[in-house]
Amino acid sequence: MLKSSKLFLLSGLMLITFSQCSNKTEKSVKFLLPFTKNAEVNPCLLPTTNRSFVCPVRQTEVLWEEKDVFNPASVVKGDTLFLLYRAEDVLGKYHGTSRIGLAYSLDGYHFEKYNEPVLFPDNDELKKFEWEGGCEDPRVVEDQNGVYYMTYTAYDGDKARLFVATSSDLRQWTKHGSVFKKAGNEYVDMWSKSGSILCREENGKMIAQKVNGKYWMYWGESNIYMATSDNLIDWNPILETDPDKMVIDKMRNYTVPFKILFSTRKGKFDSELVEPGPPALYTDNGFIFIYNSKNSPDFGDKNLAQGSYAAGQILTDKNDPTKVLDRLDNYFITPDQPFEITGQVNNVCFVEGLAHFKNKWLLYYGTADSKIAVAESGSVDF
Repeated sequence: MLKSSKLFLLSGLMLITFSQCSNKTEKSVKFLLPFTKNAEVNPCLLPTTNRSFVCPVRQTEVLWEEKDVFNPASVVKGDTLFLLYRAEDVLGKYHGTSRIGLAYSLDGYHFEKYNEPVLFPDNDELKKFEWEGGCEDPRVVEDQNGVYYMTYTAYDGDKARLFVATSSDLRQWTKHGSVFKKAGNEYVDMWSKSGSILCREENGKMIAQKVNGKYWMYWGESNIYMATSDNLIDWNPILETDPDKMVIDKMRNYTVPFKILFSTRKGKFDSELVEPGPPALYTDNGFIFIYNSKNSPDFGDKNLAQGSYAAGQILTDKNDPTKVLDRLDNYFITPDQPFEITGQVNNVCFVEGLAHFKNKWLLYYGTADSKIAVAESGSVDF
């Protein structure tokens, strides 16, 4: 019998809405709800102190996931579910360099890890962007040919930059650098992170979905921005052409040149920042986009702890991804378990992995920047 810690079905929100038409009941999926946390297996991935590899930059053996594991992407291949997760050691001036590890599971709950990280800072041309903060927060889709595309954050200790890498087997990755390198150096040198590429689900695979002949990506942190691509590697940010709609990035104090899809809301759980979650998912009614958020201590939700990271959902137009159709009024997952409340960063549920596996939707998230947990929802026919 599955034990669940909490049912996240919010008042006034339903997974499926029904309408009567010619004596037939028609279902319409607007949001992916509810999710329940599996108390029997959570946290489902923990840091370990016996996995080492020779860091090519330090040129010494390091315990690469000794400190924390969190913020995973998920991939389904046949009967196996993989997690690509962020792991930290305890070394250096930032008290831990981040690398991307790989784990696999046959049931979605119990995982085995590969001994060495699969993506990490190296003595390559990207070292100046990735050292010694590291490679952080992966999100993964694949194309029709089975090539995997990982967006991740390169952090040099001063600035976050949105990068991309590709693989055919999830173990060997080719780095391609900044997603904006062909759009202009001014965008490469601006703070950017968290790329959620629009996709559709086919037999468990999250396949990048073109809209109007282009691939699309939601990205950002203070606000949610957009970009388009022809090849899933080189991206062009969508710019704001109306000066009256340009805003100041309050976290970094500069005028934002990018068109904003949506932003924060005063008095809500998403009052301080909004940041992409897993790849946005195509449905007949639009793209379901799960996003992470932070609660402001000054003008946020007074019922949540200050600085809490919780997650919400929006629905965007399937023919025009720049148009928001609907947005949950409240969060659907929030820190309420001890390992979510206390850790490297307290009060964090940070969602990055969404998988359709074994007739369920599984949602993987980092807890307090320290561990990884899973929540689940029933199978939905889009």
